[in-house]
Amino acid sequence: MCNNLFKLAEYPIHMIKNFEPRLYQQTILATAAEKNTLVVLPTGMGKTNIFLMLAAHRLKQYPNSKVLFIGPTKPLIDQYFAVFMEHFDISESEMSIFTGMVSPEKRAELWKVSKIIFSTPQGLENDIISSKINLEDVCLLGIDEAHRAVGDYAYVFVAKQFMKLSSHPRIIALTASPGSDVQKIEEVCKNLFIEDIEVRTDEDADVSPYIQEIHTEWVKVALPKVFVDIQKLLHAFLQERLEKLKKWGILQRQNLKYVAKSDLLQLQAELRGRVASGEKDFVVWNAISMLAEIMKIHHALELLDTQGISALQKYFEKLVAESRSAKTKAIRSIMSDSNFKTAMIKARILHEGGVEHPKLIELQNIIYEEVNKNAAVKVIIFNHYRDNALDIVQRLNKIPNAKARIFVGQQKKGETGLSQKEQKQMLDEFRNGLFNVLVATSIGEEGLDIPKVDLVIFYEPIPSAIRSIQRRGRTGRQEKGRVIILMAENTRDESYRWVAHHKEKNMHRNLLSIRKKLNLSLYQRKDTPIAKFAGEKIKIFADYREKGSGVIKELAENNVQVNLERLEQADYVLSSRCGVEIKTVEDFVDSIIDGRLLQQIKDLKRNFEKPVIVIEGQNDIYSVRNVHHNSILGMLATIAVSYGIPIIQTRDFKETSALLQMIARREQEETSRDFNVHADRKPATLKEQQEYLVSALPGINLTLSKPLLKHFKTIKNLVNASEKELQEVEKIGPQKAKQIKDVVEGEYKEN
Repeated sequence: MCNNLFKLAEYPIHMIKNFEPRLYQQTILATAAEKNTLVVLPTGMGKTNIFLMLAAHRLKQYPNSKVLFIGPTKPLIDQYFAVFMEHFDISESEMSIFTGMVSPEKRAELWKVSKIIFSTPQGLENDIISSKINLEDVCLLGIDEAHRAVGDYAYVFVAKQFMKLSSHPRIIALTASPGSDVQKIEEVCKNLFIEDIEVRTDEDADVSPYIQEIHTEWVKVALPKVFVDIQKLLHAFLQERLEKLKKWGILQRQNLKYVAKSDLLQLQAELRGRVASGEKDFVVWNAISMLAEIMKIHHALELLDTQGISALQKYFEKLVAESRSAKTKAIRSIMSDSNFKTAMIKARILHEGGVEHPKLIELQNIIYEEVNKNAAVKVIIFNHYRDNALDIVQRLNKIPNAKARIFVGQQKKGETGLSQKEQKQMLDEFRNGLFNVLVATSIGEEGLDIPKVDLVIFYEPIPSAIRSIQRRGRTGRQEKGRVIILMAENTRDESYRWVAHHKEKNMHRNLLSIRKKLNLSLYQRKDTPIAKFAGEKIKIFADYREKGSGVIKELAENNVQVNLERLEQADYVLSSRCGVEIKTVEDFVDSIIDGRLLQQIKDLKRNFEKPVIVIEGQNDIYSVRNVHHNSILGMLATIAVSYGIPIIQTRDFKETSALLQMIARREQEETSRDFNVHADRKPATLKEQQEYLVSALPGINLTLSKPLLKHFKTIKNLVNASEKELQEVEKIGPQKAKQIKDVVEGEYKEN
């Protein structure tokens, strides 16, 4: 401890203004200055300020370097930017915010002149892949809401590239809760190259003086008999199907009364895995369909128990609409079930009668009391479901003095949504007291700094330690806070309460356990950044729609220069003559069914001297869809013999990436690495060359080039035509005609 605090004096206080660090922040900083550190701190305890101090420390050590911070949403990175503006001695021109709203070209320009960059991870991921930014000069990577660093979330790729490319790497990862599952915490630590963990709870001696008291109240409500009647019908539906699964030997358990959603999901994954490995057991197929029924009714029960009749009725209407368009066995079975049909009729009658969930009635009473005691009160209500949150807002706005607004993520198909700009504006208005009740879905749980929230209400308990901690953390930041959790008795609300409680307890135990065994063996650091390896990079053009694939990330990790472009005739272009179309096993069969594949093959053959088809995946190609095996064999024969295109199967994205690299290296040794995306087109005939040349005009594609050439006969006639003459061709309007003339007649200017 003494040694660490002695080293602490090295960080440059003169770069920080209007801020006095707390003892626990200094202690955590001492660790973070020496090691890649996961910082787990209660919400509102100043994780941002620890990052602020560490940024100052690293920039003193490496004055010619940069600091990069990544967070999952724009409101979060805006908050960090604001903190640095207030407390860091740096000009605004030396800091930049990167989001999807900033073009890749603009981000590349800003990167060159910025000292500190705040970014969402997805766009940054693409910039790294495309080599538009260079991580070599970044000396500190800060990661907020670090519990997200699992699976293929963008944090994982960015951290891996940073540790490979940075000359002076250091990572600080920040979260209020990394979760309770040991394996998940270990995965986060491994993915973020964590060497030490700094954990503080409300009860720790160095933190407790700064913790504001939060009073938590559980408000129980009883479901009315009309709800229980519907509940029994849906339970009967589930019980009948669970009994069948048990009889078939699929579900191995004695007590069928309590089968958790997580158990059902795991079973579903196991059965799909059996099918994917080639198993053709009729019982397994039936079980998968039956599990789909169970999951839908399980969701209906959750809506009934925790949300109410309005939410349940909307879901039933969605199922009815689905049954009209979809012909799957699961939805047909649901619609023909007598228990389900009776439940649906009862729900409709209650909905038409305006019957409300007792939690909604209780919520309206609570808000009525709060806003009438103090019209300036700030209340946040969390509701898991967007539709129900909207219904809550409408109900609350009928209460005198209550001004409620809904805070949700970006718009989804057929749903209410807010852009990131609208989210920021709404939070500003809430802070400034323009309305007093914010009804939020999960987007409001993470890291939003809203001072002086008087009351947080959970519309339902949630079985997640992370989300429970985050919800509570919206209050009690500057003064005493209150939390009310609504709970329907004898429903899953009760079990969720205890699940979250035990997970939270386990989280702290697991963190301490992991910290004891944490060491450098969690990862292997490269002694030399990969960017400094000798040898010329191979270059691959990839269609920008492939940017989320594992193949792209794997190529980038193997030092391939990946250029993301819009490609019309291939997924990847590996040389001036080689284009590759990649299909998963499922997509290959789907594209036979919908007719896409044959046209794609024709385009590939017409545009490349050496086209290649790659089929990725280990599933049995003859059993993934209900397609006769002769149809699949016929298409494979057509591709290989009629079009002369080789077909290669790979097991996964890693194998696909390795294959692309091998082909690209061979091709570029034979031809040249200096090729561009237009070199992928190799027209074999004069007609195709003419069509290709005309298709390069603005607003004109290969389809539109044909009627233009048919009308004007020659390219010379076309370029000499007036705007009026151009408009005589179908689908060529005034705008396209003007664009064509501007390109043809506009004077070329070098600068």
